[in-house]
Amino acid sequence: MSVLCVMRPWLEFDLGGPMSVLSWAINRPGRVTASRILWREVRNADLPEDLDVDQWLRGELRARDALDAVVFLTSRDITCYHSATAQVDDVMAQAVATVGLSNAERIGHRIDRTGHDWGTINVALRLNTPLSEAAQLETLSLAVAARTAAVMDAQYALPTGIATGTGTDCIAVAVPDGQARYAGQHTPIGEAAGRAVYDAVSKGATEWMNTVRRYL
Repeated sequence: MSVLCVMRPWLEFDLGGPMSVLSWAINRPGRVTASRILWREVRNADLPEDLDVDQWLRGELRARDALDAVVFLTSRDITCYHSATAQVDDVMAQAVATVGLSNAERIGHRIDRTGHDWGTINVALRLNTPLSEAAQLETLSLAVAARTAAVMDAQYALPTGIATGTGTDCIAVAVPDGQARYAGQHTPIGEAAGRAVYDAVSKGATEWMNTVRRYL
């Protein structure tokens, strides 16, 4: 497993070396090379409406000497992260998730969340198996499906239906560059990836439902 380090307001997932990371992260979206994935805990007061978030985040990363990292932003207490691993044949998957549902949504609907903290779901998935870009994209789709299944199983009821995620979720998949072409649910890659993400998000959603939800 890769190394996790918490130094609030940061959580660092050390990938163990440069890897291909695919995400829609705010600072380095798309397919990039990175050796770590970071979470930055924030509050609404940290991000006023007139703030240039990109410039602010670059300053934060520069001070940490981490401009090369892929970064998530969340108002969830980053000490409340959950990690899960799954091994299928020679495929090892590790997922790390922070889960907050304070801005949860049902897919295809929107709720006015003005004034709420952005308790989003952020998931980093690391695989030991070299994948092609197509297979990495397929793995990302499975990670999204696993996230959604875990949230739905938590049964957080909204006026629009059972929550399927939040309005600001982000997922990153880190793999060694390679030539493996397929990573669907019929493969060891897909099974390991899906199980690790599901387990990590499920643990986080259960904790949030049992602790934070009662105060909303």
